[in-house]
Amino acid sequence: MFSTRQQAGVDLARALTKFTDSTPVVLALPRGGVPLGLQVAKALDAPLDVLIVRKLGAPHNPEFAIGAVGEGGAVVLDHPSIDALDLSEVIVDRLISEARSEIDRRVDTYRHGNELIDVADRVVIIVDDGLATGATAEAAVAVARHLGAARVVLAVPTGSHQAVERLTAVCDEVICLEIPEWFGSVGSQYEVFPQVSDDEVTALLRE
Repeated sequence: MFSTRQQAGVDLARALTKFTDSTPVVLALPRGGVPLGLQVAKALDAPLDVLIVRKLGAPHNPEFAIGAVGEGGAVVLDHPSIDALDLSEVIVDRLISEARSEIDRRVDTYRHGNELIDVADRVVIIVDDGLATGATAEAAVAVARHLGAARVVLAVPTGSHQAVERLTAVCDEVICLEIPEWFGSVGSQYEVFPQVSDDEVTALLRE
């Protein structure tokens, strides 16, 4: 268990020092991944940006991910979950449209409409505060691949067995410090886990 996101970021940075000489780009998943991404970027002397991805929550249980959408048009769907919930194509399309609207809003909020930092032919380290289902992180990996990243590394302090296995299949490397026997949720792996606001993200990116 980790005390705070900041502490987890420091621990994560120590595990990533081997990438210092590869001049990586650090992409944090907002909002919760940004405090950790800042610690990693500082330790590696690497540029930091946000990679904006939106989880697709089930209509009657928004915390249950049925997929994710990322900037650049990436869509990752969990078809077995969609089938199990008997969700129609119309409902899924609506969820995707709503997610894309939120992505556009966050791009404007965090980058004032500017493009994502150029990651072509670079080592990209995607940072988040944890992996529950892995759908959001998988969409982030898809975006990085689409943008021409030479190598994609996912770095998280904690994650479920299923999510780590899922991401290992699509990443060049997954760094996960703790994989608890019983995961529960990302928040349950921290002693203090407050919501991170848009204003905090903007301030951290300025820093």
